[in-house]
Amino acid sequence: MTINTRNLVWNKPGFWLGFSLTLILAVALAACAPAATPTAAPAATTAPAAASAAAPSGQSNNAGSNNLILATTTSTQDSGLLDVLIPMFEKSSGLTVKTVAVGSGAAITMGQQGNADVLLVHSPAAEKQFMTDGWGKDRALIMHNDFIIVGPTADPAKIKGLAVVDAFKVLAATGAADATKVQFFGRNDKSGTSVMELSLWKKAAVDPVGAKAAWYASTGQGMGQTLTLTSQKAGYTITDRATYLANKDKLQLDILVQGDKSLLNVYHVITVNSDKWPKVNYTGAMTFLKYMTDPTTQDFLSKFGVDKYGQPLFFPDSTKTDADLGLN
Repeated sequence: MTINTRNLVWNKPGFWLGFSLTLILAVALAACAPAATPTAAPAATTAPAAASAAAPSGQSNNAGSNNLILATTTSTQDSGLLDVLIPMFEKSSGLTVKTVAVGSGAAITMGQQGNADVLLVHSPAAEKQFMTDGWGKDRALIMHNDFIIVGPTADPAKIKGLAVVDAFKVLAATGAADATKVQFFGRNDKSGTSVMELSLWKKAAVDPVGAKAAWYASTGQGMGQTLTLTSQKAGYTITDRATYLANKDKLQLDILVQGDKSLLNVYHVITVNSDKWPKVNYTGAMTFLKYMTDPTTQDFLSKFGVDKYGQPLFFPDSTKTDADLGLN
């Protein structure tokens, strides 16, 4: 097909004059338009070299706001405590709380990265290091319960009633002799529970994680999920008493070892240091700390769980010191 270029628009009389005027007008308007303002780069939230990358990213930007980020351990969540306590606190304070329930190690890392305003954790040695390194500003003793060793009713390793270190030695020996008799589930997630467990293996002169023992499995999960898996596999694990009691009806696990002084499980509230992270809500964090140490809240903790389990899940400690509880 042949195209007759004479019929094209640019061959019409006056086209080029109109085009030139349009072009000149466009250039003039562009010259008068204000220059675009560059978008500012987001503030850096990279963790300091000493901090782990395990915690969620997104630095707290709550200074002067009614929002509060609480990083806490899974045991306070899985025990049902936070389901009651946080709404009470929000009503009392007017603050809106975002709770992140992870292992204590991950919660502490969030504090190091400025990704939380306040912590409620149970890993005393790591907490002290956190304070020594300047990441925390205030630390208050709140409550305690204890760790217990649970396992199947049949108890194939026969650890019931043993001292805790002896129980760990027997578990290791039985598992090494016949891995079908013993399956121990450890969280291995830097949580307060995992730190306690690994310290007990060390006292028993056993390293199941490093040795990749056939009778040992790392779940990498929170306490509630680890208990569920342990029950399904008829295994053994260490847990805080509160989470066990809150989930007992769904588990086929008995308490086999308890009462040892070394199994004390202590919780502290720590405010994140606003001198290092100016955007954290330090005022809100202090409000939470004072609420948790208030006599009314402490009285609530002393009764929490009694109506359902016949015993409290936590014991209040705000009037005590770490030394009172036997902590160094």
